[in-house]
Amino acid sequence: MPNPQTLLREIEVLKKENKQLKSRKRYGLVWEDKPEDVVEQCKKELPILEEVKSKAIKKEVDTPTNFLIEGDNYHALSVLNYTHARKVDVIYIDPPYNTGAKDWKYNNHFVDSKDAYRHSKWLSMMAKRIVLAKKLLKPDGVMIVAIDDNEAHHLRTLLEEIMPGYDITSITIVHNPRGNITNNFARTHEYALYIIPKRLSAIPRIQKTSITPRKLRRWGHNSTRVARPTMFYPIYVSGDKITRIGEVPSPDFHPDKKNIQKNNGEIEVWPIDQDGVERRWNFGLDSVSSHLERMVAINIKGQLDIFLTEEDTTPKTVWTESDLEAGRNGASLVKAITGVSFPFPKSIYTVLKCVGLVVRSRPNAVVLDFFAGSGTTGHAVMMLNKEDGGKRQFILCTNNENNIAEEVTYPRISQVIKGVKDLEDLTGIPANFRYFKTNFIDAEPTDRNKKKLVDKSTEMLCLKEDCFVKVSEGDSYKIFKNNEERYLGIIYDDIGIKSFKKEAEKLGKKFIVYVFSLDESAREDEFEDIQKLVELKPVPIAIFNLYKRIFK
Repeated sequence: MPNPQTLLREIEVLKKENKQLKSRKRYGLVWEDKPEDVVEQCKKELPILEEVKSKAIKKEVDTPTNFLIEGDNYHALSVLNYTHARKVDVIYIDPPYNTGAKDWKYNNHFVDSKDAYRHSKWLSMMAKRIVLAKKLLKPDGVMIVAIDDNEAHHLRTLLEEIMPGYDITSITIVHNPRGNITNNFARTHEYALYIIPKRLSAIPRIQKTSITPRKLRRWGHNSTRVARPTMFYPIYVSGDKITRIGEVPSPDFHPDKKNIQKNNGEIEVWPIDQDGVERRWNFGLDSVSSHLERMVAINIKGQLDIFLTEEDTTPKTVWTESDLEAGRNGASLVKAITGVSFPFPKSIYTVLKCVGLVVRSRPNAVVLDFFAGSGTTGHAVMMLNKEDGGKRQFILCTNNENNIAEEVTYPRISQVIKGVKDLEDLTGIPANFRYFKTNFIDAEPTDRNKKKLVDKSTEMLCLKEDCFVKVSEGDSYKIFKNNEERYLGIIYDDIGIKSFKKEAEKLGKKFIVYVFSLDESAREDEFEDIQKLVELKPVPIAIFNLYKRIFK
């Protein structure tokens, strides 16, 4: 016979669930919200970061520091809600697809196809993380979620509920051309859901190589010189190279032919058609120079004309390029870099395209992946920086299940930075990198715990202010800076105030200073004599207050 106390507890749980069901809406996604151990843990312990200094990689390059956070992504996202609220340009995630093939765990148990709460557990897990992740996005930030048919419809409905101010576009990606055999079809595709703020044009037009180059000379409506006189000018060609752009002539000047040979060997090309009608070019003088790389002179029946080799086009919603294949450019690539087999990584070119569509126009973007797996997102961000000299930063979060973080994610990123023989085009990309692990302190807001949180807050504050180069330290204070000469001061106790002030005056720099305080004040009265040098912020009260809101 069951224990009476156990029965009473089960009855109370059923009453609670019944009450929740009755209070729920009548339309939308409804599921059993299953408790999750890592979430419940935060009601008793608060997550912090601790750096594994032996894994830091420092290249003498003027770039931001990239990060890997090892730990449950719910804990990592909680920390990032303090350090990176509204700082992230793009979130790209590739969560477990919940195929029923024991590809992920919930509360330390694999979820298989026989689990009656399989979809509820997956939705509970995703909902809690998306709520936290949403707060990290900039106002023009974009979230991209990779998914397949097992949860695509549930996920989209969930996203519509959590992120009502966003449009959702589903991209179909052919990642397995041979197909995965199912009962009735060979499935070749998966999806990337783009979640973009409403009324925001976040995806710029892209350039695509034309099979048949298009004439730069305009035709059709408004194509004449008369319609657009400022777009009628000569383009100079030497051999097959465009050498320079001429000026708009006076209205009474009319070239006598399309090609005019100049004394210096150049040919002056005008936008005149075969009937002698003065047309116009497709670009004005103010923008034509930015398109020179995709312009070419071609001889057609003895006459030079100017053509575009690439076209500006809007990205399509179905992607079929061969380099998106996950096997050759995913699993095989990870094995070649790390020597370790890893199941189902994305093609590097899939992530490069997904993220690149947003951040190619954002050279200083921050990109977050909190289901980092093998580290493809970090690799893609480094390749984008190599491509155009950008200073984009990535933040990766992953647990260490089956030693993923230590044996796959970290080795891949470190090898991409250092370089791999025979993979020179994909590796050998200088970058700065740091490795953190999540840890915990007691959540009870006692004075003792507040002091302990401040003592353990160094990594969080350095991450928040992007300052990791230690300048000096003394009794109860530390000073850091970054490549942009931004200075951070951390004062851990009252006795550190005097010595910090002395050092700050000596340096003569402007500081963001985090001052230990048991309340909301930042001890402003103690800094009146150097107030022009410091922007004061109290710790740890802001961290406690944030965690209180998250973990209520």
